[in-house]
This record gives sequence, structure tokens and C-alpha cells, in this order.
Amino acid sequence: MTEIIHFGVFSVAKVSVAKVSAAIMMVIGLIMGIIFLLLMLLGGAVAGSFGIPGMAATTGGIIAIIVMTIGAAVGGFIYGAVAAFLFNVAAGWFGGVEVEFRE
Repeated sequence: MTEIIHFGVFSVAKVSVAKVSAAIMMVIGLIMGIIFLLLMLLGGAVAGSFGIPGMAATTGGIIAIIVMTIGAAVGGFIYGAVAAFLFNVAAGWFGGVEVEFRE
């Protein structure tokens, strides 16, 4: 027979949520940076066919990977900390979130 266990979540650790959010956003930022690099390389190739040097596009794409990865991680950390703070405030007002586990 399946036993159902109920727990309540009334607060979350702000730094823990912020770190997880930063890690997730860092991966997303890296993927976005790689896509941007590929688009910049494509633009550089097109510019090269018109006699315009495409090295700036390559450099810009590499810088985009670095900036987007770091920027997304920092933004994700801030967002995670604010979201955890707001959850803790709302859980204090409304009594938290009920979680159900089945054995």
C-alpha cells in the first residue's frame, strides 16, 4: 500500500537558490553566446565576400561568449536571491507550500 507523506515548505535558503539559478543561467548564457558567435562568423563571412575584413566579427563573437556567460550568471544569481526572498515573504504571509511524497 502506498503511504502519502505531506510536508510544508515555509522558507528556502536565498544563497542556495541564487547559486542554482546562476548555474542554470550560466549554461543558458553560454549557449546564447555560442549561437551569437556562429551568427557573427556568418556575418563575417558575408562581409568578407564584399572585401570587408571579418576578424572583428570573430573577435566580437568570442567576446560575446564571455560577456553573455558571465552576465547571465550574475543576473541569474541576483534573480535567484530576489525570487527566494519573495518566496520567503509570501510563504510567511500565506503559510508556505505543501509538498506530497509517495512511498
